[in-house]
Amino acid sequence: MSLNHNENKGPFDLDLPKSKHKIKSGADAIAQIKCGSRVFLGTGTGEPQHLIRTLVNDKSMYDIMIYQMLSSTLAQFVDDPDIMRRFFIKLFFVSARMRQAAFDGKIDYVPAYLSEIPKLFRNNHIGLDVALVQVSPPCRYGFCSLGISVDVTYPAIQYSKMIIAQVNPRMPRTMGDSFIHVDQIDYLVPYEEPIVSVVPIMHDKEVTQRIGFYVSELIEDGATLQIGFGSLPSAILSSLFHKKDLGLHTQMITDEMVPLFKRGVINNAKKTLLPGKAVTSLCSGTIKVYDFVDNNPIFYFRSSDIVNDPNIIAQNDNFVSISSALEVDLTGQICTDSVGFKFYSGIGDQADFIRGAAMSRGGFSIIALPSTAKNGTVSRIVSNLGDGAGVGTLRGDVNFVVT
Repeated sequence: MSLNHNENKGPFDLDLPKSKHKIKSGADAIAQIKCGSRVFLGTGTGEPQHLIRTLVNDKSMYDIMIYQMLSSTLAQFVDDPDIMRRFFIKLFFVSARMRQAAFDGKIDYVPAYLSEIPKLFRNNHIGLDVALVQVSPPCRYGFCSLGISVDVTYPAIQYSKMIIAQVNPRMPRTMGDSFIHVDQIDYLVPYEEPIVSVVPIMHDKEVTQRIGFYVSELIEDGATLQIGFGSLPSAILSSLFHKKDLGLHTQMITDEMVPLFKRGVINNAKKTLLPGKAVTSLCSGTIKVYDFVDNNPIFYFRSSDIVNDPNIIAQNDNFVSISSALEVDLTGQICTDSVGFKFYSGIGDQADFIRGAAMSRGGFSIIALPSTAKNGTVSRIVSNLGDGAGVGTLRGDVNFVVT
């Protein structure tokens, strides 16, 4: 089935006779949130854009604490002083669009491993009153899919007191532990709109291709891979077309992986954990990859406390973790989330997967990065990390640095 990507957007009729009392407009659903609440927002490309816009534009809402991992829609509002007085934004990862707001102190960054975030909800270290999420329309049995945002969204809905779901027919229906029944949802808001798209910015193509070649020389046929956040790890995938029987156990599925699936390079045949399945947690890209994961039984979506657990990762033999860095020193310390004292991204998944790779039989990790920045004027390989640079990965965990 191909998703509907026409230009129609806005409310639509949702035929659920038994749950008719739950179906509300965005404004009516948001009105159920009490001032002073702690609100979780669905992640990244799966975020419920309509619900977020409705929440921040409701002038009666104030003293709202917002938690989110990857953020996109909120970036439209962080320069509005009135909105920032009413909302307190705490992010587990600083996306490119929120970087300046983090620099300016308008938002808070909560440093946490992705594998640990669900435990913060479960143990009530971060108590959640409301979860605003986006789901696919329900099937005939009443199950909606969280689609391309299972990651920390699934644990959030488990431990929130109230769930408000934007039902969007453009949300892919993904397989795995991604389903929620309409009976578990307090309010359903039918609203169709395009899913957030992300196109990575590619820098020096020649450098990227050279790094990709070196990385491909380290990867053997039959390996199971993790590909980290960022344009460089994704670009490395184009160097793997000559490989055979690769598997995936990774946090994120991207556009660049689709051709490898279609060519049979990634077939998950040699995986020792869940052979035949690409294990993942979220999806980020364009219509190309959203269509590919829709109703595709190859993919097995699970929450981050499963996908990113080093002990589970290690059950994949010959596991190779491929991620990037901002800076690396000669002892092997890796900085991934800050430039000096300024937060640039987040701890993310790197340490989880590197430790899993270290415990895997035949596994290892690769840190890939260009050797310079700012048109060759700044070295990214240094004798010691710069002032304020955070150590995201310890020197004892690193196997290969490819540049």
